[in-house]
Amino acid sequence: MKELRGKRALVTGSGSGLGRALALALAGEGCWVGIADINEAGAGETLGMVEGAGGKGAACRVDVTDPASVREMAERFEREWGGIDLLVNNAGIAVAGLVGDMPLAEWRRIVAVNLMGVVHGCHEFIPRMRERGGGHIVNIASFAGIGNLAEMAAYNVTKAAVISLSETLRMELAPARIGVTVVCPLFFKTGLIEGMTVTDAFQEEFARACFECSRTSAEEVAAKIVRAVKRGRFYLIPQRSGKVMWVLKRISPSAFNGTAALLNRVGLGRSLMMKAARRGLL
Repeated sequence: MKELRGKRALVTGSGSGLGRALALALAGEGCWVGIADINEAGAGETLGMVEGAGGKGAACRVDVTDPASVREMAERFEREWGGIDLLVNNAGIAVAGLVGDMPLAEWRRIVAVNLMGVVHGCHEFIPRMRERGGGHIVNIASFAGIGNLAEMAAYNVTKAAVISLSETLRMELAPARIGVTVVCPLFFKTGLIEGMTVTDAFQEEFARACFECSRTSAEEVAAKIVRAVKRGRFYLIPQRSGKVMWVLKRISPSAFNGTAALLNRVGLGRSLMMKAARRGLL
């Protein structure tokens, strides 16, 4: 999708954070932007910012965990705009905790949002894109789905599943001229920590250090996503440290995971994770 001007984009979870930054970035490229969020007030604020910057769009409330809600959103944009050219499955939440400590209700909640929310979006919009002869899907995953940090199993699992889904879609959708980009950032400055569920004080302190000490802003990630879409890139790992860790894991997955296990076994895992977070390396 080399040219974005005049394209119809839809971004879920765009009432704040990365979604809002993406909505503004896409509007700046000349897209019509659909702003969808479970927080209707937040979506309205983003729309006001888009229009204030000279862009065009529409806001709607959607619950990505509810297939009927996603279907209603798809039908609305089909009816009012004639469809969507670019879908960004961005809505997501975060939890942290050891397996066995994290309540099963939280497992179900994060799977419903982070994984099934993406599935619902793809299920509704891909057939419509096929009928129109093309489009592009952006799935916001995370480096958590590659690196699999300890004490983040529920989050890691959902993001790894989104990466797997995206890899499958890349193959399935190639004949339909539908591009796919999967985004795997490390921590960056966003509102994801708000409402985050943790099971002990360390996890909350660690998460805050990761988000607050990051050297990367949501706007920087959004700009890289826009460039990736225009260039037709599949994998996008925005931060350099993430790219280095990805290469290391690809060279020897056993050594990558084994080193982390060893550090935890000798009691150094948490302290080293915290130091890395405070230096903006995660």
